[in-house]
Amino acid sequence: MNKKITKAVIPCGGMGTRFLPITKAVPKEILPIVDTPVLAYIVDEAIDSGITDILIVLGQGKDSIKNYFVPNARLEDSLAKAGKTDELKLVRRISERANIVFATQAEPKGSGDAVMYAKNFTGSEAFCLAWGDDLIYNPDKPVMGQLMTAHAKTGGTILGVQKWLGDDITKYGVADTGADVGSNRMYKCAGIIEKPPLAKVPPSRLAALGRYILTPDVYATLLKTPVSGRELGLTEALNIMAKSGNVYAYDFEGTRYDMGDKLGSLKAAVEFGLRNKEYGKDFAEYLRQLALQSKK
Repeated sequence: MNKKITKAVIPCGGMGTRFLPITKAVPKEILPIVDTPVLAYIVDEAIDSGITDILIVLGQGKDSIKNYFVPNARLEDSLAKAGKTDELKLVRRISERANIVFATQAEPKGSGDAVMYAKNFTGSEAFCLAWGDDLIYNPDKPVMGQLMTAHAKTGGTILGVQKWLGDDITKYGVADTGADVGSNRMYKCAGIIEKPPLAKVPPSRLAALGRYILTPDVYATLLKTPVSGRELGLTEALNIMAKSGNVYAYDFEGTRYDMGDKLGSLKAAVEFGLRNKEYGKDFAEYLRQLALQSKK
């Protein structure tokens, strides 16, 4: 039986250039969806999947991410003295639900380099990996939990994928599943083709969307993976690992938002706002009235 996964790693090293100028001062991972940072939703997904320990790998100049997740004694004391018990519970909840630790990537040397910072944290255990700008909504089946279940059946590395029919599949890594039709949403994966040109037929329509289960042999594989342009790529390492036949693509259930993209961020803000129990109905009515005005 495969050991239960209890650890997750969330790299947050990108510069966020698509969100300039705000990311000059605020990391893209803590840009808000209404009142909650993107990264907080990803952390909640991990916790709701059964994760107890989380490593957030920071890029240089992203200390504000750490400030969000560590306790703020001054704020908590002020709220307690003011009798604001609901607000106090809210801010304490951020740091109490899991053990959250941090590492800082010395230089932006690629996704594989960011994963290497987790070696001492995860040790000989398989772990979840989630990119800090991929938000996935599924309140009933958190995506990391779905991949953990898939890993329990196979013991292998799992890529979280979804079927992507649009021409913009060229923006993503695409799972090479050959003619495999899959079983219970699971596909054998022979590798990943990064950003395949439309001039060539993609190896599948399964795009990798920011969630993985990685087995501990990823570290040894990364050490022998060629560096390209000073960057160590995770995709290249996964392609080496796929030769063992123990890499799978799992077609997860959920709505994914690209939070590194302005349109993706706007869609998330609107849809999460509509789902909100406190003001969702009022917001829906506002949007309805706005749509009517735009038709005049």
